Amino acid sequence: MSLEPRRGYQGTNLVDILDRILDKGLVVAGDVRISLANVELLTIRIRLLICSIDKAEQIGLNWWRYDRSLVAQEDSEAIITRLEQRIAELERQLALAPSSPTPPARPPTPSRSRKR
Repeated sequence: MSLEPRRGYQGTNLVDILDRILDKGLVVAGDVRISLANVELLTIRIRLLICSIDKAEQIGLNWWRYDRSLVAQEDSEAIITRLEQRIAELERQLALAPSSPTPPARPPTPSRSRKR
């Protein structure tokens, strides 16, 4: 006789469930409506899609590629570096440019003496 516990049923573990959800996708949808005396005051529509990035791209969802807050930092750093180089070049050109002549001073306006 064996002392190991016998498994009567083969349960699904969390990893299998998560793998299936990410592979196939899961959609949760719901509406919340608040009404008072048959007058609708508020409607909230909730749509939630849980899936892998591969599945999302397969069904045509790729908003994260164009969201500025999610763009790779390397792109932002390259832009910043390019702008800093441009600023340095413009400052160098300003330093080498001949100084502009100061505008001629206006001749003093003659003051008119008042007769008393």
